[in-house]
Amino acid sequence: MHAYTLFDTAIGSCGIAWGPRGVIGVQLPEKSQSATRTRLMRHCPNADEVEPPKAIARAIEDIAALLRGEKRSLRTITLDMSRTPAFNARVYETARAIAPGRTRTYGEIARAIGDPSAARAVGQALGRNPFAIVVPCHRVVGANMKLVGFSANGGIATKLKMLEIEGWRAEEQMLFEELI
Repeated sequence: MHAYTLFDTAIGSCGIAWGPRGVIGVQLPEKSQSATRTRLMRHCPNADEVEPPKAIARAIEDIAALLRGEKRSLRTITLDMSRTPAFNARVYETARAIAPGRTRTYGEIARAIGDPSAARAVGQALGRNPFAIVVPCHRVVGANMKLVGFSANGGIATKLKMLEIEGWRAEEQMLFEELI
């Protein structure tokens, strides 16, 4: 059985869908609640809208807190990747390790998963990310910290807004990386 719920955040109404093995989809806000629900239902077309169980309620609290600018890790949220291709799962697990307020490039993710020539494939996997924010694809940027490739409503403006909420500053990160 799959279920879902919509919930309010600082950036709008988000959605989360789950099943017996964990979260199967997270949807960032669309132009309306109805549009958010429709996009979320791609992951669970037969799901019922219900009150979330404790683990999902905690996930919602953590997502909402992160989107308010609180330092929260979403790494403890269990994701059901049983329908996720193996390459994408490796990309998603690597992206989950990026701390709030930090970024990595598509090339860095490709190198981290052992395939340095796969930066484009990393971008494609993140473009299909069904776990937006829990798998923080907004923290993955192009070479030289260029903000590219964000498929959520609002595109790059939404990506920048989410990064700024987390305290990201491109100049600070580039200086930090020069030091290490």
